[in-house]
Amino acid sequence: MSGDGQFKKRIAAAIVTIAVAGCAVGPDFKTPAGPDTNAYTARPLPPETASTAVTGGDAQRLVPGGDIPAEWWSLFHSRELDRLIRQALKDNPTLASAKATLRQSQESVRAFIGSAFLPQVNAEASAVRQKISGAAFGQPQNEISPFTLYNASVTVSYALDFFGGARREFEALRSQVDYQQFQLEGAYLTLTGNIVTAAVQEAVLRAQVRAAQDIIASQEKQLAVVRKQYELGAVSKTDLLAQSAQVAQTRATLPPLVKALDQTRHLLAVLAGRLPSEGATLPEFELEGFELPRELPVSLPSLLVRQRPDIRSGESLLHAASAQIGVATANLYPQINLSGSYGSEALKTNELFKSGSTVWSLGAGLIQPLFHGGELTAKRRAAIAAYDAAQAQYRLIVLQAFQNVADVMRALGADAETLKAQAEAEQAARDTLDLTEKQFQIGAVSYLSLLNAERQYQESKLRLVQAQGARFADTAALFQALGGGWWNKGKEE
Repeated sequence: MSGDGQFKKRIAAAIVTIAVAGCAVGPDFKTPAGPDTNAYTARPLPPETASTAVTGGDAQRLVPGGDIPAEWWSLFHSRELDRLIRQALKDNPTLASAKATLRQSQESVRAFIGSAFLPQVNAEASAVRQKISGAAFGQPQNEISPFTLYNASVTVSYALDFFGGARREFEALRSQVDYQQFQLEGAYLTLTGNIVTAAVQEAVLRAQVRAAQDIIASQEKQLAVVRKQYELGAVSKTDLLAQSAQVAQTRATLPPLVKALDQTRHLLAVLAGRLPSEGATLPEFELEGFELPRELPVSLPSLLVRQRPDIRSGESLLHAASAQIGVATANLYPQINLSGSYGSEALKTNELFKSGSTVWSLGAGLIQPLFHGGELTAKRRAAIAAYDAAQAQYRLIVLQAFQNVADVMRALGADAETLKAQAEAEQAARDTLDLTEKQFQIGAVSYLSLLNAERQYQESKLRLVQAQGARFADTAALFQALGGGWWNKGKEE
């Protein structure tokens, strides 16, 4: 951040220098006002979510006006997650690309300052061997011998930015730097959010694999019981085949889960800047390894437009489009250029800079567009249309951002209710299966009842794990939707 700070100081100094040059034509950009609202949702949210006694079942409370820490993922209290994200922030190529693109924009601004606002000074030296005719002097009969002309001079040129076209172009370039800065923050937020989501998904898949394996083991035990009963003549062969089919069907659910788990591990490796083959070096994630944040800081709606990187990026593009109107407007006015040179010209190198060899020139040029077939006015209208398009796009980004927050806030309450219901359903299905197995062993219920109980328990167990993962994933989504706390970088150190 030190390099970025130096960049801002230099740009600020350049702005002060440029500001004294006068006013610039075209509109002066004003930051769009945020939406006039104090709520994210149409209906008030309950003060606290439902809770249940399972992993990820804690009640959560929204804290309006709370500030989000820069390292928001630390609220899950997972050392493995912290370690993986630190590695990813160091090695992820997408983040490295965004940083390089930002540096490119910064250097473009520096280059523009040097070319547009400072005199261009060049040293020139030349040696020309030439033969001219006496006719150039009105004496064609005179024969002039070939000669070599040596020249050494310094030339200076400067374009007066009288109507502010260069200043508006500079303003547009600075806006591009801001855009790339917020693109970098967006890449940072996307990367950390994707890692948290993938880590939670891995934990869910790992739990589902384990649940499927437990169910298969239980069903295989039951299959052994049914086989023994069949051998004793207590059940029909149809019952034995049905139980075998049930075990086979449950086994068939395992390979897709293992495949998804392996692919999630590959994704985490790539996000961390590693090859998929290096995934074994990454930490493994379990649902029990995450702690669900009980208090969720929620930024005020009035602050969201200053905190979301995508909104700030859209604002920067809007600013750049506004500045381009000024550039197009300035092109309608005269352009004034000053130039001068000072040096020495001689027929021999040792005579350069001697008395009588000095040459110099001063000049001023003015270009006033008179007729361009409507090109310049059309370009100005095009710039205005581009600004209108950027303004509409900015408004869309804001609306979608507020929708994003509202959706996640509603999802948090629904997730809690879903998890509570799924936990109750899983408990009921497990109790039903235990009872049905005992009743089946003594012949009190039919085999169909046992199959239904096994199927219901299997489905409820997998849905419970999914509901647990949804609470962690949507909690992470809330922090992302609110901007991720990038504005607090450095404050927590």
